[in-house]
This record gives sequence, structure tokens and C-alpha cells, in this order.
Amino acid sequence: MELLEKIKTAITEKFPQAIENYEVSYDFPVFYIKKDEIHQVLEFLKTDTELNFHFLTDLTGIQSADEKQLGVIYHLHNMPKNYRVRLKTYFDINKPEIPTATDLWPGANWMERETYDFFGVKFKGHPKLKKILNVDEMDAFPLRKDFPLEDQTRDDKSDKMFGR
Repeated sequence: MELLEKIKTAITEKFPQAIENYEVSYDFPVFYIKKDEIHQVLEFLKTDTELNFHFLTDLTGIQSADEKQLGVIYHLHNMPKNYRVRLKTYFDINKPEIPTATDLWPGANWMERETYDFFGVKFKGHPKLKKILNVDEMDAFPLRKDFPLEDQTRDDKSDKMFGR
């Protein structure tokens, strides 16, 4: 894919060690970027006049299959050329911190708050990182794989009713 090679070359020239892996998934170029370089790579992709990924379509959290890492996925879009790219970055689940993207895209504000609320990812430098949907007292993260699917404190149901 020509776009994949174009983006890979541009990132590698500017940040030689930033790319951990890359692939094409569902016609999207996907780049796995080192956590320590993600903010600089995002800024570069936004401000580079040739690439011009000026629009942040989405930002959300992810957890690795082995449950030891959390990550953030960024979807960027160059509207004039209709280029799209996906960036993923992973970090230790015990230190879920990553730089905020709100300085690049103010619209990242609520997306980062949602990711914090549901995955526990702390976005360093975020202007007002607080829960957005769950109650403040909730100390668990509902989209992590270790979150119980049922309320363990309920005693008003019988497992017989659920085929168990």
C-alpha cells in the first residue's frame, strides 16, 4: 500500500526508533508507536504539510490479550486527500500514563476522559481529567478484562435461573 510506505518513511526519517511494528488492517495503515514518542509522532502527523492528518476522528483505550498492558488507539484523518491512519501505543497496566493529545486536538478532551473512566489511562497534562460517565466513587474500570461481568454483591438471584 502506497500510503503505508509514505507514512512509514516520513515517521522513520523524523523518529527512527518510534515505530515498533506496522501493518494494514481493514484497508487502514496501522502503526504501533513507542509510548515515549507517541505525542511527537502525533504532532508530526498533524503538522506535516504533506501528510496533514489534521483531524482526530477517534481515540480510545485497549487492553492486550495477556491483560498485562493497556494501550490507546488514535484514528487520524486527512480530509482533503481522504487519507486515514490508525496509531496504537501500549504501556504497562501498572503505570497507565500517556501524554495528552488535547494540546493538539481540543476535541480529544472528552475522548481522553472516557478512556480514563473506562480503562484507567491517565493522560498527563490533560486540563481536567475526571470521570465522564461513571460515578466518582467507582474504583474499577469497566472495560478492563478483569472487571466482573456480574455484580458479586447481589444475593437476590439464583444461578439456576441463568442455566448454571
